[in-house]
Amino acid sequence: MTRQAWADGLATMRGDQFLDAFYPDPQLGPPPAGPAEPDGALLQMEMEDPLRGVSTRATRVSLDLDAPVAGGADAYLRLHLLSHRLVRPNELNLDGLFGALPNVCWTTLGPVHPDDLSQVRLRCRQSGVALQVHSVDKFPKMVDYVVPSGVRIADASRVRLGAYLAEGTTVMHEGFVNFNSGTLGVAMIEGRISQGVVIGDGSDVGGGASTMGTLSGGGKERVSMGRRGLLGANSGLGIALGDDCVVEAGLYLTAGTVVTLPDGRTTKARDLSGLSGLLFRRNSRTGAVQALARSGSWGDLNASLHTAQ
Repeated sequence: MTRQAWADGLATMRGDQFLDAFYPDPQLGPPPAGPAEPDGALLQMEMEDPLRGVSTRATRVSLDLDAPVAGGADAYLRLHLLSHRLVRPNELNLDGLFGALPNVCWTTLGPVHPDDLSQVRLRCRQSGVALQVHSVDKFPKMVDYVVPSGVRIADASRVRLGAYLAEGTTVMHEGFVNFNSGTLGVAMIEGRISQGVVIGDGSDVGGGASTMGTLSGGGKERVSMGRRGLLGANSGLGIALGDDCVVEAGLYLTAGTVVTLPDGRTTKARDLSGLSGLLFRRNSRTGAVQALARSGSWGDLNASLHTAQ
């Protein structure tokens, strides 16, 4: 069966060029029967913005979740679906996403086309309007469009639209969550979650820790972290971890890392991908990376830090 989604929203246009779209209430399933017209309340919000040289237009978008991205409005709906927790990371087709997203100056007044920024600055100064540019990027901050319930985000600029944050997630100041990635339960994020990576319930990504994504290297293997796991401070992860696994502080575990097993045999870390109950550490005397059966607890998350108030 075709998996569908739809939403009414407001799009920012520079002439006929798309800049962004906001969908306050996206829905899974086919769009309502009848004329494909956006909600009347949104039609009343259409306007021209002479300072930024853009217009706001009401729009209705429907899409097939398994089809490639078909333009900017389609791309923004897919990112909204993820951040609204209607679909999980890696559960919808994002082929063509980067080509569909324009590069935008994200400002305190809203999106501005980079080619227009100098003139927008002049018009703002002439009008006595303060203008700040937060970033120049294809992706905006998630919280400017979606604030999921029950989460804490210390620095909003470090969570992109399209991130999936489960109830009880805390993202600290140095944490980063990319689009199409995130947490599947209560989690502490003090490091980097790259595109495509998911972190299981009860897990902690320590300060300065990093997970390898699939974009830059062109790889196909999905890095993930199971439940009740710990990535120690300044560690790294390039394989899938099962439940109750620990990577010690400072150890970067890639798929090709040679790992010594308890019986003395060696293997590549990729051959242990998905296994549970393992401690990965570096022997302080020999420097060899070891995989040991875990015993005891690394301490677990502090429940009081993850309770929504």
